[in-house]
Amino acid sequence: MPLQNKMLPKNTLIFPDRPLALNSPFYINRSPSEELAYTELEKSGSLLRVKAARKMGKSSLMLRLIDYAETLGYRTVLIDFLQVDQEIFKNTDKFLRWLCINVARKLEIDPKLDDYWDEDMGSKVSCTLYFEIYIFPQINCPLFLVFNELNIVFEYTNISQNFLPLIRFWYEQSRHNLAWKNLHLFLVQSTEVYISLNIHQSPFNIGLSIELPPFTVTQVQNLAERYHLSLSDTQIQKLTCLVGGHPYLVHLAIYHLANNLISLEDLLKKAPTLEGIYKEHLQSLWLFLHNKPELVIAMQRVATSKIGIQLEPIIAYQLYSLGIVNLKENYCTLSCELYHLYFSTQILSENPNAPINLKQLQEENRLLKSLVYIDTLTQVFNRRQFDRSVDIEWKRMMREIAPLSLILCDIDHFKIYNDTYGHQAGDQCLRAVAQAIRDGVQRPADLVARYGGEEFVIVLPQTDAKGAMYIAESVRKNIKTLALPFNTDQLPNRRVPIITISLGVATAIPGVDAMDIKTLFSATDEALYEAKKNGKDQVKLSSFLRFQY
Repeated sequence: MPLQNKMLPKNTLIFPDRPLALNSPFYINRSPSEELAYTELEKSGSLLRVKAARKMGKSSLMLRLIDYAETLGYRTVLIDFLQVDQEIFKNTDKFLRWLCINVARKLEIDPKLDDYWDEDMGSKVSCTLYFEIYIFPQINCPLFLVFNELNIVFEYTNISQNFLPLIRFWYEQSRHNLAWKNLHLFLVQSTEVYISLNIHQSPFNIGLSIELPPFTVTQVQNLAERYHLSLSDTQIQKLTCLVGGHPYLVHLAIYHLANNLISLEDLLKKAPTLEGIYKEHLQSLWLFLHNKPELVIAMQRVATSKIGIQLEPIIAYQLYSLGIVNLKENYCTLSCELYHLYFSTQILSENPNAPINLKQLQEENRLLKSLVYIDTLTQVFNRRQFDRSVDIEWKRMMREIAPLSLILCDIDHFKIYNDTYGHQAGDQCLRAVAQAIRDGVQRPADLVARYGGEEFVIVLPQTDAKGAMYIAESVRKNIKTLALPFNTDQLPNRRVPIITISLGVATAIPGVDAMDIKTLFSATDEALYEAKKNGKDQVKLSSFLRFQY
């Protein structure tokens, strides 16, 4: 049956790649979680938290909670850790001072931080007193403090081991301290970070947890009607089954249907392929899995199993954190037909009936080393995987209007090193350098690849030039810390007789600062050339692609 669509005005059909505005007709209420959150927010000293995979609706809910807090007469402050320069995470004192100043300025208060900061008392006590005896009296009303992308803090152990207990302390203070009853906290976490942290539960579990379940069939029907899209019950069922009610995937499909960009028949047929509308979403998930080879093996079993399969808790929880599987006890099933169709064709089929344990997965990792995306010598990704991933991230950053950074690394005088010490030592050097680079790049979406010979490349999505320079300098220092001996009479003027690297950095918002990947890569290569020309063992930023917030 052909679709009937009474077209909405074109300017109301906004591509679903951002939080839905407060007045958006396409926002679907997340009952009953949303009502529970509003009720809890009215209570003194409340703490709300939501944790879910990306694109499940966290940011849209956050906007509505902030708006509701303002209707209650609360002052509101949003701290988004995506916008924090990496050097802020250098130590707890620097981080907490940054937090206090940020909160004060967003409340339009003169910070006067040095009047309240006492090194002898320590940064956590100073921060607490700053809020209690300065911030709270200045505003004289409840404060709704939102920490968005708190998961980024989890990645910095030196910060999280101090900051998370501090949040807990503030929350507990509200039980008996009148001043702290006016603080309301909302913690927003993206669960993909649990993969890089290798954990099987949330690092932070206090307050009211808000669940963001998939859309029901009724909610999918409701959204279609808001687009003036006439879908039969059978068509709604097929679409919901395909994507498991995933809010973003549902919205993306209905957007394409409402714009007459594709028929439902073609959408369903092409969905799990590289011709489908979900191509970038699926490839992004695949990249996450490839950063953890044991997850690829686990997905191989789940994707080819007709029934739930038992996994080690740490493996099961990490797949669940990506939103790929449904989890009941330790039994996993794929969360939707789309993932079954895509991953069963992506991963070679094996016997699905054998139970999986972590030891077995570690043994089977050897099989993955021969995958075409791994450099066999250094065990980082190869040029082919770099080409795939940078293309995906370029398109994703273009949609999100966010910066993409590249770092190109080259081992200084490597040919002479090879000639001096031999190819076996050269191979050992490449392996050590690759590992040191990888150790300096922590986030799940970041990628390290061997570009060729002694060159390595780092892909950093959602990272501005300042953050990329910080990472590049950290990597440079990591290599020097290796202290790989390099003594030769051929280089009499070298400052240190050890292996060093030079790095070039470039940053752009795709489609704004640069029109294609080639331009960004060329800028990175030119920056590397400048680092080499100016004496090596240094980091240089591109002279023209250097976006920063």
